[in-house]
Amino acid sequence: MRVPENPFPVGEENTVADLSAPALVCTLTPSPAASSSELLAQHVLDELEHHGVSTASLRVVDQVVRPGVQIDMGDGDEWPAIREKVLAADILVLATPIWMGHPSSVAQQVMERLDADLSETDAQGRPIMYGKVATVAVVGNEDGAHKTIADMMQGFNDIGFSLPAQGGTYWVGEAMQTVDFKDLPKVPDAVATANAGLARNAAHLARLLRASNYPAG
Repeated sequence: MRVPENPFPVGEENTVADLSAPALVCTLTPSPAASSSELLAQHVLDELEHHGVSTASLRVVDQVVRPGVQIDMGDGDEWPAIREKVLAADILVLATPIWMGHPSSVAQQVMERLDADLSETDAQGRPIMYGKVATVAVVGNEDGAHKTIADMMQGFNDIGFSLPAQGGTYWVGEAMQTVDFKDLPKVPDAVATANAGLARNAAHLARLLRASNYPAG
């Protein structure tokens, strides 16, 4: 089998500024209070910008997002506007804290609202999220980072997003302590390396999918 030549050799991706990536920050803390989830998401977005990706960040808790599994739940629901940002993007970054070993309730709500898109298709009849890349960033001061990433990535996969190699990043502090990611004097080297790899692989995969999306059924 002939392996296709890589159309984006290392070093050339940085020159192409044609991708976009919003971060949906699923902290339980409303603005303007500091948020570790938002901080880690911003570090990921900064890395993505090195690869020609325009970025933006949004705290979901600051919006009126109604419970439900429909595209528009009515009564002032602001999810449709958030969904439009996701549909317009190439890469989605979801950032969530760990609470009691699980993703935040806001992150779960985002997944429930995205569930409506399981039945939505594009002009070629493909699931509407085909061709989009999803990544996950997790913070906490208790165990559960791997499980939280796994839960979110399985949901994204079901909806139709593509997952890049090593597309999750996390920081977990010492259990039962009060130090949060936002309290650190600098990003730990291991986290910085994970963020950089996530961004590099996500941008690479997004460009490949932009050039050649999945075939229609």
